[in-house]
Amino acid sequence: MAAGAAAGAWVLVLSLWVVGSQNITARIGKPLVLNCKGAPKKPPQQLEWKLNTGRTEAWKVLSPQGGPWDSVARILPNGSLLLPAVGIQDEGTFRCRATSRNGKETKSNYQVRVYQIPGKPEIVDPASELTAGVPNKVGTCVSEGSYPAGTLSWHLDGKPLIPDGKGASVKEETRRHPETGLFTLQSELMVTPARGGAPRPTFSCSFSPSLPRRRALHTAPFQLTVWEPVPLKEVQLMVEPEGGAVAPGSTVTLTCEAPAQPPPQIHWIKDGTPLPLPPSPVLLLPDVGPQDQGTYSCVATHPSHGPQESRAVSISIIETGEEGPTAGSVGGSGLGTLALALGILGGLGTAALLIGAIMWRRRQQRGKERKVPEHQEEEEERAELNQSEEPEAAESSAGGP
Repeated sequence: MAAGAAAGAWVLVLSLWVVGSQNITARIGKPLVLNCKGAPKKPPQQLEWKLNTGRTEAWKVLSPQGGPWDSVARILPNGSLLLPAVGIQDEGTFRCRATSRNGKETKSNYQVRVYQIPGKPEIVDPASELTAGVPNKVGTCVSEGSYPAGTLSWHLDGKPLIPDGKGASVKEETRRHPETGLFTLQSELMVTPARGGAPRPTFSCSFSPSLPRRRALHTAPFQLTVWEPVPLKEVQLMVEPEGGAVAPGSTVTLTCEAPAQPPPQIHWIKDGTPLPLPPSPVLLLPDVGPQDQGTYSCVATHPSHGPQESRAVSISIIETGEEGPTAGSVGGSGLGTLALALGILGGLGTAALLIGAIMWRRRQQRGKERKVPEHQEEEEERAELNQSEEPEAAESSAGGP
């Protein structure tokens, strides 16, 4: 019961101290004077200052005689308390109890807070333009050296911009300096302009102190242009040399054409697997070897249209030698078929020539066999004629005179 009574008495005393207290706001680094009401105008003075701040673990009592706290706080001849350069650690409660010469006691109570106004906020990494229908980073608003922290807010065309997580979103960060205790604020704004909306919106950012009756600080407004994206046409993949069949050590150039505004990012795929290459509309394959053979395609990624893949093209190596094209190369089966057809035609031609030569030789032999009997018949006829002429001549010679 005694402890409860003591606690109740302490609460009562504390409430008396709080009643009639004044809130004092002081700028960091500036001097602060707190008056002790009822203090005698001239020494010797019967007064006592007590303070409970960030510099003390409990109540600290200061007397007019001075002491080691003179550099932080000291009592003036008129009984007031002077803080030469108030800081963040001086935030807290200050109390004075003064007794007049006639024994009257007067109490004073102060709640001290400090503040620091930063410089004007700035927008770093501002965008140069925005694209309708897709999220865009407008910029990052930065405020340095404030206390208390305060807040940052964005404005669109002179009106407060309320983040809704869809058309506008804000990513905030607050840091405190380990030595000075001052705050640095950052606010990154992302917006998604509506299609057919305002073509040239104006943005700005402002810092609002946490303390009342302190004016907000504004950045200079800046204006951006909103581009309406051009629809993405069909993605075309060109290969040079045409057909994609090359000799070993040759160079193959793949070019991905995806006209759009703004230009999309181009990534490459081989045999169904994305290649670990930076985005580029051109893929160069120098000194082509077996490891480069395969099927290639490109993917155009546009923020407002999504990814779109081109048709696939095949890259193959043609080995030139006596045994013909290397098996497995693109076009190898076609070339093998052509070579087979040419071989068959060549064989048929050779057979036809041989058959023709044989037939010609047989005709020559038959012609010779025919000519021999004809000559024999002529000689026999000539012999018979000669025989018939000889008896006639004999008869004519016998019948002469």
